[in-house]
Amino acid sequence: MDNIEKLIAERKAFEARLNSRRHFLKECTLGLGGIALGSLLNSCAFTTPKAYDYTASRALNPMAPLAPPLTPKVKRVIYLHMVGAPSQLELFDYKPELEKLHNKPCPASLIEGKEFAFIEGVPNMLGPQATFKKAGDSGNWVSNHLPHFKNVVDEVSFLKAVYTDQFNHGPAQLLMYTGSARFGRPSLGSWVTYGLGSENNNLPGFVVLTSGGTPDAGKSLWGNGFLPSIYQGVHCRSKGDPVLYLKDPKGISRGLKRKVIQSINEINYKEFEKFKDPEVLTRISQYEMAYRMQVSVPEVMNIDQEPAYIKEMYGVKPGKESFANNCLLARKMVEKGVRFVQLYDWGWDSHGASESEALSKGFLTKCKDMDRPVSALLLDLKQRGLLEDTLVVWGGEFGRTPMWENRAGIQNSLIGRDHQGEAFTMWMAGGGIKKGYVHGETDEIGFRGVSGRVSVYDIQATILHLLGFNHEQFTFDFQGRPFRLTDVEGRVIHEILA
Repeated sequence: MDNIEKLIAERKAFEARLNSRRHFLKECTLGLGGIALGSLLNSCAFTTPKAYDYTASRALNPMAPLAPPLTPKVKRVIYLHMVGAPSQLELFDYKPELEKLHNKPCPASLIEGKEFAFIEGVPNMLGPQATFKKAGDSGNWVSNHLPHFKNVVDEVSFLKAVYTDQFNHGPAQLLMYTGSARFGRPSLGSWVTYGLGSENNNLPGFVVLTSGGTPDAGKSLWGNGFLPSIYQGVHCRSKGDPVLYLKDPKGISRGLKRKVIQSINEINYKEFEKFKDPEVLTRISQYEMAYRMQVSVPEVMNIDQEPAYIKEMYGVKPGKESFANNCLLARKMVEKGVRFVQLYDWGWDSHGASESEALSKGFLTKCKDMDRPVSALLLDLKQRGLLEDTLVVWGGEFGRTPMWENRAGIQNSLIGRDHQGEAFTMWMAGGGIKKGYVHGETDEIGFRGVSGRVSVYDIQATILHLLGFNHEQFTFDFQGRPFRLTDVEGRVIHEILA
């Protein structure tokens, strides 16, 4: 019996023993106190996750592809997050009534009892700092800051009344991607790769690309939480070595590296036979993946070989880290079978406290840097036939106020808006999504949703639904109870589904 057959037999025997009440009581020798402690430390029982199919192939390959329980509309996701929360009132949510109120005092009743990050006292209203025109056959409003996006507006479904109960960046980002404003929960990409595995054995199933800086909530946004660590996102760089320490030291040949990996994994196999810890299998898979990535990652991360017209379409910047480069890399990755690609573009916090943040300065630069590559990504995916089974999501972590920010009660000299979670705009495009559609509406000044309100949990539920999961049943047992991404909330936004 070879190693694999032996391990499978050992695992089955081990699970049978764990199902024995006598074995459980024998192992947890501290009685009820030990059982309670074991629940807290997750140390006295081996839990088989509900969505995890322990077939022979998955037992030794945690990233082996699995079919979702429901019929999926898409196979993969590209999620574009504008870190800092772009102003919906300068991009997609046109409010002519707000123009009439520009620089007039805000009615006190409008903000009474509301919490803001920086607004104090009664601020002035701030009219749209953009002009709007209807675009495409759908006739949806798009600002003059996004001239390229007008060409793809018919591909997307807008969600105009998204809301969240968080108004600070870190907690709002955590809620958006882990379902909790506190650290410790698995990220959306981790849930997806845990449930579906990967279509490519030579690349990670969940890849993260950043531009401009790291999100406020840090690496927890692509962390595995309490899921096995194999499902955490792999952060790749669009400049320099894609992954740190990807290259072997001088004098280490490919063949020698293979022998080192084999020796390490032989030790890991013996450790698993002794302790039956599933994390050892994760360690084996990660060593094997790292070895294969040394060849596959540099190849897929190389955009120099792309045709000139493609690079021009995206507006790539050779040798530099940029959102445009990352959009092109996202297309290359899903083309190679990467399941979940997450892009974070930092710098959208438009307070007006400095020129880099002001709606009249830094915001315009961010719009220019985002407009062309996002439009190119949708067009490129479509012309390659990939948009049919790829979901593209765009958004930030919350919205911006229709009031002019006034820190310490003094109106900023530069034009900016404060944080607010009552209403903001997101959009989705691709497989299973209606084209040129708008769901939800805000009031006449864009402050609150008045119809079609959807929560962060609704967004998560809809993404999982399109991938073939019932978000209420897609759970993982941890510390004695089942957890899910959407916590105890969320509904699928059927209105935007084709």
